[in-house]
Amino acid sequence: MKYIAWIILTMIVGMISCSRSGQHMQTLSDAERIVYANPDSALALMNDIEATDLKTDSARALYYLVAASAHKAKESSMVSDSLIRFSFDYYKNRDKNRFVRSADLHALYRFWTGDGKGALALLDSMISLPDMPDNLMILLLRSRIGVGGAEFDCERNIGYIKRLQELDKDSANQIEYTYQLCENYQFVGRSDSALIIIDSLIDYARKSQPDGKDYFTYAYERIGILEELGRYDESNVQTDYILEHAPHNSAIPYLYFWKALNYFNMSDFDQSSRELAIADSCAADTKYFDNSYYESFAGPLREFLQYRKNGNVRISQLATLNNSQRDRFLRMESTKWETKQNALRQENRALTLKAQNERKTSILVIMALAAIIIVLAAIWNMQKRKRATIEAEERAEALQKMVDEMNTSAAPSTGHEALRRAMLKQLGIIKMVAETPTEQNREMLRKISSIDSNTNGALINRESIYEIIDNLYSGFHTRLHERHGDILTDKEELIIVLMMAGFSTKEISVITAQTTATIYVRKSSIRKKLGAPEKKDIVAFLRQEISD
Repeated sequence: MKYIAWIILTMIVGMISCSRSGQHMQTLSDAERIVYANPDSALALMNDIEATDLKTDSARALYYLVAASAHKAKESSMVSDSLIRFSFDYYKNRDKNRFVRSADLHALYRFWTGDGKGALALLDSMISLPDMPDNLMILLLRSRIGVGGAEFDCERNIGYIKRLQELDKDSANQIEYTYQLCENYQFVGRSDSALIIIDSLIDYARKSQPDGKDYFTYAYERIGILEELGRYDESNVQTDYILEHAPHNSAIPYLYFWKALNYFNMSDFDQSSRELAIADSCAADTKYFDNSYYESFAGPLREFLQYRKNGNVRISQLATLNNSQRDRFLRMESTKWETKQNALRQENRALTLKAQNERKTSILVIMALAAIIIVLAAIWNMQKRKRATIEAEERAEALQKMVDEMNTSAAPSTGHEALRRAMLKQLGIIKMVAETPTEQNREMLRKISSIDSNTNGALINRESIYEIIDNLYSGFHTRLHERHGDILTDKEELIIVLMMAGFSTKEISVITAQTTATIYVRKSSIRKKLGAPEKKDIVAFLRQEISD
């Protein structure tokens, strides 16, 4: 009964677990399919899934992969995606597509947490793998160029950008790659190559969208390139053109700053001071302007002009600027740390909720188990009663048969029949029937009592039965006891004697007050102890063995 209950419980829990796992995997697959086009929708699909609830490594790996992919697609912080390493390790030898994507995300996580060199090393190792499909190589190259630019690894970036241009034929992307190539040339000091590229971009923008946003972006970039090449007059002309044709753009303070820097390099310090004053005024009047970033350029130039004017350098001003940048960096680090702490707090809350859910689930499981046990116990009790009723009916039938035999048979003509008749009077049937005083048994008691009024419900007189068996069958019981008495129990010897007397299994169960099933078990035990073959009658086997 207990084993059946556990089997049913295990099946129920297994079906519930498989159902939940299947639903989670389907949800994660749906989120993965839309994560790059609609990252917010993908995250919304995953809101009802807790990573701690996922029981399989495959589900956890996919969960971390989709979550990190959504953060990348949204261009948001990836500081909380530390577990993308799990996906990276899991997919390594299982799924190349997901392995490469998880490697890309793991590298970006390293970059976000300050390990830029580790991110570049991981991306470089992935790019060097053989037989990489073009779509995955494009993914890795784009991330490598972005991280490489932030880490000022521009020399190697140039080669990667050219490779990317060969693989990705999308026209819009080609423009982006060309612009990135220009920036990287500029950072490595190859301003002449950068100028050629930016001029081609300006021509393209002028033809495709005159006076559009891209045109002024490229024109602004050209100002810095010309300044680096020492072509200050041309740089100023480019600046004046933008100021004239885009007088309300957000780069106004920087445009005047470029003019101030150009005049400073041309040794026209008075004009440089005037242009810088205009730049400072524009920066102060512009809403939502990042003054800290502006000051990182304007502050040093202001001090240089001061030095040219009176020969003094105010370290305090440069220190203030440096401290401001340091504070900015510390705030960023604090934000990263807080993000990590928030991720840990969320994980702890998830674990707490999981524990609460598990307790609730345990209570439900215990209640379900109790209900199952109660139902099974009721079924077992019903079956037991049913079996008891059937056995009682069988015993009553056998008893009635024996009583009828006593009432109808004539005087015994053989020893065998005499034995049966004598045993019917001596086997204690009256006591057995009297122990269950039902109306049916009372009637049976009256019938048995009418057979021989001298029985008085006496118990089975085994010694008398054994004596009769010995007289009728040449000392059968005595020889049986002498040869096998050390291995046979008293009950087993009695059963053998009753079988010798010609009683059936049902009749023996009635006479010995045992169930039919018990008699079958004891007969099997007798057969094993005596070594009797399965298909041979036990009595015949014993007669042959004892007579030998």
